[in-house]
Amino acid sequence: MNFFRGVMGGQVPGPQPSGAETIQKLCDRVASSTLLEDRRDAVRALKSLSKKYRMEVGTQAMEHLINILQTDRSDSEILGYALDTLYNIICNDEEEEQDAVTSIPVSGKHKNVSIPDENTQKQADDLGAQFTDTFIQDPEHVTLLLTLLEEFDFHVRWPGVKLLTALLKNQGVQLQGIILVSPMGVSRLMDLLADSREVIRNDGLLLLQQLTKSNAAIQKIVAFENAFERLLDIITEEGSSDGGIVVEDCLLLLLNLLKNNSSNQNFFKEGSYIQRMKPWFEVGDDNSGWSAQKVTNLHLMLQLVRVMVSPVNSPGATASCQKSMYQCGLLQQLCTILMATGVPADILTETINTVSEVIRGSQVNQDYFASVNAPSNPPRPAIVVLLMSMVNERQPFVLRCAVLYCFQCFLYKNQKGQGEIVATLLPSTIDANSISAGQLLCGGLFSADSLSNWCAAVALAHALQDNLTQKEQLLRVQLATSLGKPPVSLLQQCTNILSQGSKVQTRVGLLMLLCTWINNCPIAVTHFLHNQENVPFLTAQISENLGEDERLVQGLCALLLGICIYYNDNSLENYTKEKLKQLIEKRIGKENFVEKLGFITKHELYSRAAQKPQPVFPSPEQMLFDHEFTKLVKELEGVITKAVHKSSEDEKKEEEVKKTLEQHDNIVTQYKELIREQDAQIQELKEQVSSMSSQTEQMQTTITQQVSQIQQHKDQYNILKLKLGKENQTQSNSQGDGSQVNGLQTEELTQLREEMEELRKQHTLLQTQLGDKDALINTLRSEAAQTAEGTAGGSDNTELLKELEALRSQVQSQSAEISQLKTEREDLLRRAEAGFSDAVPSNDGSLDAAKMADLESRLAAQMSETERLKEEASSLSKGRADLEQQLASATSSVAILQNEKTKLQTEVQESKKEQDDLLMLLADQDQKIHSLKLRLKDLGETVEDEDDLDARDQTDDDEEDDEEDED
Repeated sequence: MNFFRGVMGGQVPGPQPSGAETIQKLCDRVASSTLLEDRRDAVRALKSLSKKYRMEVGTQAMEHLINILQTDRSDSEILGYALDTLYNIICNDEEEEQDAVTSIPVSGKHKNVSIPDENTQKQADDLGAQFTDTFIQDPEHVTLLLTLLEEFDFHVRWPGVKLLTALLKNQGVQLQGIILVSPMGVSRLMDLLADSREVIRNDGLLLLQQLTKSNAAIQKIVAFENAFERLLDIITEEGSSDGGIVVEDCLLLLLNLLKNNSSNQNFFKEGSYIQRMKPWFEVGDDNSGWSAQKVTNLHLMLQLVRVMVSPVNSPGATASCQKSMYQCGLLQQLCTILMATGVPADILTETINTVSEVIRGSQVNQDYFASVNAPSNPPRPAIVVLLMSMVNERQPFVLRCAVLYCFQCFLYKNQKGQGEIVATLLPSTIDANSISAGQLLCGGLFSADSLSNWCAAVALAHALQDNLTQKEQLLRVQLATSLGKPPVSLLQQCTNILSQGSKVQTRVGLLMLLCTWINNCPIAVTHFLHNQENVPFLTAQISENLGEDERLVQGLCALLLGICIYYNDNSLENYTKEKLKQLIEKRIGKENFVEKLGFITKHELYSRAAQKPQPVFPSPEQMLFDHEFTKLVKELEGVITKAVHKSSEDEKKEEEVKKTLEQHDNIVTQYKELIREQDAQIQELKEQVSSMSSQTEQMQTTITQQVSQIQQHKDQYNILKLKLGKENQTQSNSQGDGSQVNGLQTEELTQLREEMEELRKQHTLLQTQLGDKDALINTLRSEAAQTAEGTAGGSDNTELLKELEALRSQVQSQSAEISQLKTEREDLLRRAEAGFSDAVPSNDGSLDAAKMADLESRLAAQMSETERLKEEASSLSKGRADLEQQLASATSSVAILQNEKTKLQTEVQESKKEQDDLLMLLADQDQKIHSLKLRLKDLGETVEDEDDLDARDQTDDDEEDDEEDED
């Protein structure tokens, strides 16, 4: 016990042991004591010494402490002491380093003076990393620690959380790998968020922050462990933006889970968690009291919104999130903060940036933003209010940058918005009683503040980006410079200011505006060249040898002049392409011109602006390049260099090639239109064939029904014939006087039967002819389907359809005639039966003669009907011959169209061969240029290869040009 008194603070007489000796004795006691109380007291003593003697405790006691964690699982108190001791020797937090303050005697007194602790902190960090490596050398130690976190006892769970957090801070990557492969490792840590004790839950948040840093796999697991739901619940419970440090920790963890993780972002959106973000931004009307914590929380909340709609995300995911933010009212809530009063400047700036990315490229969101008005009297559009801040030099620099970014995002892929902005500058729409966006941009463009000049020029350039219509409309803008002088165009005023030698930032902005304006707009190029002073000014600027700052202006002047060459339509005789190139060769030199042009992409600020759309600059003086303009430079640099080096002969050849290609394109277009027409006709023919097929099936069904009816009639006729034979036999045996009459009737009936048999044969013949016609229809349908793919024989098919209609009508008429024959036959048989029944008792010869006359008349009618049917069969045969002749004509038409198709394909192959020859000529020309460059290099001239230029751009947008240079 004396030993522990000495360790715990009691004084014993005699020499005191050193710290290392004491720690060694305590470690021996931990290792050798059999009583739990002794081990517990020894570990508690090590804990008390672990801060002052961190090195000694960590070196000698770590192994013993780990053994305690493994063996004494039943005692929570000793586990807590061991975990606290391990935390003290591993943790590198400055507030834990109590030994950084030493006592130095000053003027005879001892004062606590904090010595510079950079070296001390570095040593502490190294020590913590060393002990962490020792601890995680065996991954089972980390697994053991994760198991201890399942203990609900506060004295075990809390120090375990702190220890694991310290390990992650020191060796995050290694710990992440161990936890990732540990069974249920992440799930155990997620359970900390459900702990009812706030201190454990809050430290669990810090632990998960360290765990999810830069590890997408763990981020996904944490997200699918319902992290979003739990974190949003905690934020709501803690008061959202009005909450404390816990809300900040939750937001930081959410940022870790969502930033640069498309899977988690999609999960967040699909889980409808974006809708739960809207209440965060309901800041209320009283904005006077903004605590530092509230500002921090709201700043992180805005960052979360930006993560979901960042321009670096995939376009589809960004558009989906933008749509959700508009539908749930989040965008409307952000715009409310944007127009509110009393909002801190940094929150207002970040809100502007957030709104910018929520509306960027989304037509619906851009239209809504255009409709937002500021709560002023009279109400003004939010765009106008923001632009007033942008061109106001008294506003903070970061706020002006944010407004510019917002304006750029509003116009991004928004031709409707571009038209509305340019319309405010046109003479017919200017309202003298109100301030418009166009007036603010012009005011900023020509103000004395160079930053306002630059911002206004870039904003106006974005109103013209990829919009030929607005470029031409802006040429109509006229400005009144002073009283008594005629107005000048906006284009001319920009060049006038440019020639006056203003600040570099102003001239760079104006040059970017002019380049964007006249790019891919020959009418604007003509307007620019129409001023006789512009080309001499540009050549003078490029040819001078000026300082480093002016070289950027020279490069932009070279770009502007190159655009005038590349997009020149040769409408001005004095400034055609050839004359401008001759002027460059005489006044500047082609190589010097290309060198000055290449300086743009070599500039340090060019690379910075090319990285992301948002304009972020450390100071106003470094605000020189716009992100969209860097894309334009990359696109134009190579083509302008080629255009300057081309000779007049090459250009003539290219013009001829273009004309030839245009002719071929026209021919191909005609063929395409012809093919489209043929496709339409083929489709129509297919529909007609399908209709004929259905009609033929209906006719076949009708014929089948008629055949069955005829068979029924045959059966009935046979029955009647048998019945008549029996009756005749009876009459011949019973009446001798009437035998002559009956014999006469029998002969007449026999004749009638023969006539009926003849009619039946005629009917069978008609059926055969109908079958032949049906087969012919099927043959014509199959041949029409085969020939429809290569022929446009609409007229032949129309005739076939007419013939089919005629056949169908004939079949219907024949059906009617067959029905009439059936009716007449039944009537004849009925009358014959009636005649037999009357002939037996009657002896009156005159009555029999009358009946026979009636039968003879009916027989004559049947004979005439038979003759008529024969004539119709003959006409049907003629119709079949006509159809066969039409089929032969259609077959010949198909052959002719096939020959025409073969000819067309031959012509297309010849045109492709000519294009390949032209490409070979171009490749030979490039090879000649390459060899000339090599000769120039051999002669000592400086030649800048396009490969070198493109390599500095760090993008691959000009890969095709690079491959030609390499060839």
